[in-house]
Amino acid sequence: MHELVAWGTQPDQSLRWSLAEGREESIGRDAAASLSVPWDARISRRHVTLSLQNQALEIQRLPQARHPIYYDGLPVDACRVEADGRFVLGTTTFQFLRGTEDQQAQRPLEERAFSPQQLHRIRYQDPEQRIAVLTHLPEVIAGARNDVELFERLAHLLLSGVAHAEAVSIVSCLDDGSVVTRHWERRRQTEGALQPSRRLVTAALKSQQTSVLHVWGVADQGDTEPTLGQEFDWAFCTPVPDLADEISGLYVAGQMSATYVTGATLTESAELESDVKFTELVAEIISAVLKARRLERQRAGLRQFFAPPILSALGDELDTTLLEPCECDVTILFCDLRGFSQRMEHEAHNLIGLLERVSGALGVMTHQILKFGGVTGDFQGDAALGFWGWPFPSENAILDACRAALGIRAAFQKAAAQKDHPLADFTMGIGLAHGRAVAGKIGTSEQVKVTVFGPVVNLAHRLEGLTKLMRAPILMDEAVAQVVRDRLSSHEGRSRRLARVLPYGLETPVVVSELLPSVLEFPDLTDAHLSAFEEGVEAFLQGHWEHAYRNLHAMPSTDRVQDFLLAQIMQANRKAPATWDGILRFPGK
Repeated sequence: MHELVAWGTQPDQSLRWSLAEGREESIGRDAAASLSVPWDARISRRHVTLSLQNQALEIQRLPQARHPIYYDGLPVDACRVEADGRFVLGTTTFQFLRGTEDQQAQRPLEERAFSPQQLHRIRYQDPEQRIAVLTHLPEVIAGARNDVELFERLAHLLLSGVAHAEAVSIVSCLDDGSVVTRHWERRRQTEGALQPSRRLVTAALKSQQTSVLHVWGVADQGDTEPTLGQEFDWAFCTPVPDLADEISGLYVAGQMSATYVTGATLTESAELESDVKFTELVAEIISAVLKARRLERQRAGLRQFFAPPILSALGDELDTTLLEPCECDVTILFCDLRGFSQRMEHEAHNLIGLLERVSGALGVMTHQILKFGGVTGDFQGDAALGFWGWPFPSENAILDACRAALGIRAAFQKAAAQKDHPLADFTMGIGLAHGRAVAGKIGTSEQVKVTVFGPVVNLAHRLEGLTKLMRAPILMDEAVAQVVRDRLSSHEGRSRRLARVLPYGLETPVVVSELLPSVLEFPDLTDAHLSAFEEGVEAFLQGHWEHAYRNLHAMPSTDRVQDFLLAQIMQANRKAPATWDGILRFPGK
């Protein structure tokens, strides 16, 4: 296969392309050019055209190109480049390689694959120097800001640790069998780009999946300018799992050392065996560190959704099969900020500042959901969804959801008491519901998120909406309220039944109750108040509205929930309608 190799002034500036006979290509800085060289500002957006004709490259400068082609040291507008010939555009050197003469197509004189048992028996040469190099490996990995910088640092470290190497590259083997050079580095950069052997890389990364050494024979010492790809006597490639998205490895190449004994096979050289073992150790350390970093990044992302006990259950390998959607009993918490749309209009001049405050409010919600073992399922503008009961069922799911709701209410009340607090003017409403749903990774083939789906989610949303009308910060359905009455300590929270309602969009009436803090945290309503209120609600449901009025009217003036029910009674002059069935119907959300 004919190829064109390009390299710039920096080690990470290298590219290679396959060339087909008779097909016209263009070289330029623009991504639209078929052979794009983005790093060189002296190359025009479209600089030259070239085509492979009769085993040679025909190159023609385009009229819009500002700088000439340099061939044989002279500026020209057109040239014909034979195999292994070079030309220069800007500061970038190009070399045409004819596939039949490429070393990567040559069959090696020797090939040796190293098993773990063989590597274990090999003794290190110059262990002090190698240990000194290895001490910098964690720093090399940790200090890399991106893959390009990581590859550059690794290549430099390998050249320091493998004294006999002339060149090092980071290579990947793609699914189609092609080999990509991620980064290369040579001891003498002026000798041009490194061209790894495709045969060797494929053998190491795909066929053998272990370190493989190829020996091609002694280079001609009288050749003062060896051709690219024919200058190395030997090369080996070592796989590195987790180094890149594709199967990747470390490619090391060099020439016979001065200590080589004539007549001995190169693969028997103790120095070279030691180099392979050292590179294997480097590969193992790189793989382990990168795997740990990848797992930590995944865990950091999952921490936004899961409490520590759930992350622990997922295990070190993050077995995400647990996240597959399944039907289960869940408790839903839906929390929304009050008056956000109006506030957005008022603060249109400072949307970034408003976003920061809303993010802080969502942070309060998320913190309490995760604190009590819930899963954050979704954010909808200024609202947050949390749920309990998945991926593992829990007898305390309802109680933990209630504790999270009370924690959110307490946090907002505390902020409201501080005049200069960013959340001081925010209020919220929470709906709690328990029922059957599908939970897990839900979405499309392009995008998924961990969330929950089902009628119970819609119910929690509707209950949150009713908090505005009923003037109660936290509303819950009967399934949640029953557990609160039976199992939640009065030191944590209390409940009171409010009404039997038919929310907009639902067909089945719901008994709605309010979740309240303990009397210590909310002394405005004593337990005696709550008992009298529930008596009034029962009278209201039975149609005894005069009796209901007297009980509800006895509540403290600070209790806004009584206002809602009293308004229903007063509109009918304290007398239930003849058609009264105990259900309050809401025509809108």
